[in-house]
Amino acid sequence: MFPRLFQIGSFGVPTYGVLVATGVLVGLWISVRNSEKQGIKAENAWDFGIALVLGGIIGAKVLYIILDWSSGHVYGQNLREIFTLETLQAGGVFSGGLIAGFAVAVWFLRKHHMPALATFDAFAPGLAMGHAIGRLGCFAAGCCYGKPTDHFWGVTFTNPLAKALVGTPLNHALEPTELFESAVELTNFFILTWMFKRKKFDGQILGAYLFLYGIARFFLEFLRGDEGRGSVFGGALSGTQLIAIGMVLTGGLIWYLRPAPKVAIAAPAH
Repeated sequence: MFPRLFQIGSFGVPTYGVLVATGVLVGLWISVRNSEKQGIKAENAWDFGIALVLGGIIGAKVLYIILDWSSGHVYGQNLREIFTLETLQAGGVFSGGLIAGFAVAVWFLRKHHMPALATFDAFAPGLAMGHAIGRLGCFAAGCCYGKPTDHFWGVTFTNPLAKALVGTPLNHALEPTELFESAVELTNFFILTWMFKRKKFDGQILGAYLFLYGIARFFLEFLRGDEGRGSVFGGALSGTQLIAIGMVLTGGLIWYLRPAPKVAIAAPAH
């Protein structure tokens, strides 16, 4: 594909970075609009979103390095690789970004006294849309690639830069896991937006997002061919799949603990 959008001398603009930045901006715009509909001030929503993005980027990168380290690959062999341009361009693990972003969100909401579940509900559709766009950046860069496949939808990467940056296998048909996940998140966006307009309790949209994305990510992991996502239970599951199970359980718990609808008590007849 096109790991670099364009190159001028030694300066190059990575396609991954451009599309991720686009996803962030579009996702934030959607989230701020949804927040205003929930009675949350736009400036508070923007500040919250920026803090969420910064926490998510750091968390995604940290988990990427940790999982690669535990697998004994680049970072486990050479600590200095963490601070290289290649590491900056290599992306990260979305689950790590989600966890770190959630931790930053809890701190921010408590500090600024914002309604937690209502704010998360407003940001969930934007998160899905931003992730859908960001996965197109993964596809352009060749990262997060799938296993070899004989299916007609297999994609073949040929750009040497993709192999140099993220180790993408070249000249072999692979499962287009990046496009699958982008399609899943785009579908989630439309589902969550439809639900947001018909919302019945705070936490409903957040719970639905965690449940839907967790299920999809669990099964998509079986198609992933890239390394560095860790393994648990003797290799039965990837570390990301364990996180996905936690997301599904958390989303289901939010719905299970939802507040009961208020029932009006009729006044006694005289």
